[in-house]
Amino acid sequence: MSEPTRDVLLVLNCGSSSIKFAVFDAGAVPLPRKPLWNGKVQGIGGPAPDFGETGVAPFPIELGPDHPYRDALALIRQRVLARLDGRGVAAIAHRVVHGGSKYFDPVRVDAQVLADLKGYIPLAPLHQPFALEAIEILLRERPDIAQVACFDTGFHHTLPVVEQMLPLPWDAWQRGLRRYGFHGLSYAYMAAVLGERHGAVAHGRTIVAHLGSGASLCAMQDLRSVATTMGFSALDGLMMGTRTGVLDPGAVLYLMEIEKLSLEEVGRILYHRSGLLGVSGISAEPRVIVQHEGDDGERGERARIALALYVRRIVREIGALTAVLGGLDLLVFTAGVGEHNAFVRERVCRSLGFLGVQLDDRANAADAALISRSGSTVRVAVEPTNEEWIAAGHALRFKHEQLGTRR
Repeated sequence: MSEPTRDVLLVLNCGSSSIKFAVFDAGAVPLPRKPLWNGKVQGIGGPAPDFGETGVAPFPIELGPDHPYRDALALIRQRVLARLDGRGVAAIAHRVVHGGSKYFDPVRVDAQVLADLKGYIPLAPLHQPFALEAIEILLRERPDIAQVACFDTGFHHTLPVVEQMLPLPWDAWQRGLRRYGFHGLSYAYMAAVLGERHGAVAHGRTIVAHLGSGASLCAMQDLRSVATTMGFSALDGLMMGTRTGVLDPGAVLYLMEIEKLSLEEVGRILYHRSGLLGVSGISAEPRVIVQHEGDDGERGERARIALALYVRRIVREIGALTAVLGGLDLLVFTAGVGEHNAFVRERVCRSLGFLGVQLDDRANAADAALISRSGSTVRVAVEPTNEEWIAAGHALRFKHEQLGTRR
């Protein structure tokens, strides 16, 4: 007897103030890259949360002050159920930022797995607790539906040991203090599609720049991770919207020993008050800051410095990863800033002229898929990411394994 084809897969991507969701047709072969519909609750914990989904413009919602996350999940469940039209939910996939040194492959979450993942909250405090809260609620309220955790660290399991090591005493490595890498679901999608787009060149020396509110680079050889800029935590590497990126540990010691800031205060600075927002004093978004580069006085100066530092950090790290790869064949921009901020791409590529990068200004302004000139030594591309499709694919494999077991 054939399995009904009307079931769906639900993907949840939970952050500190938002929950994004996407619904995929579990019966379609192959799994469509475009969801049946998607949406999000944003502004959780703030004064004006709202909800929007495919075909529905965002509208204000009310979330209780005691359990706003639970209320947001309940709203998503209500809205999803209203559109299922009799279809069942085959599995729920969750983007989980950190799997530690134990979890690389997607895993069905039970009480023990959940307990393990809670132990990694200090490594990813902006994301981990919220994904796990959603899983815990759904395990309790819908134990009949498989909850599948998909790890952002998983894609980087191919990193050589020399890229995983931190120059700390050896017993730190044994305790799990190592460079893990992040944004793995995004990079996994790139690994799946870049060969289709760019052929053999994608299997050579590739750097993908995932530039969003969080940002990192991944160097790939044959579309496998060989080096990345984020390390032990999601604080490392590039300058980000509100996060520092790589920082001299001596500066942290100074803040604590000399300025007498508490651990909690330093954490808030590093995660929430630094990066583009901290330097500019204007915004965490490049597209907003760039509008103030021409302002008079300190405001304009800070805007110019913030964007210059942001671009410089990207260029420096691309240079470092190019050295690791022994050259560069393909540079790909993705995620919110990478996909939609032509001026960031232009400034980065302008500084990479020494590598033979030649940008097609018209294609870049149009956010085209290929933005380099025909004579460019390095092919430069823009590729929208699709983390939800990768997660849905993992959940679908679990569904098929369950059906195989029953048979």
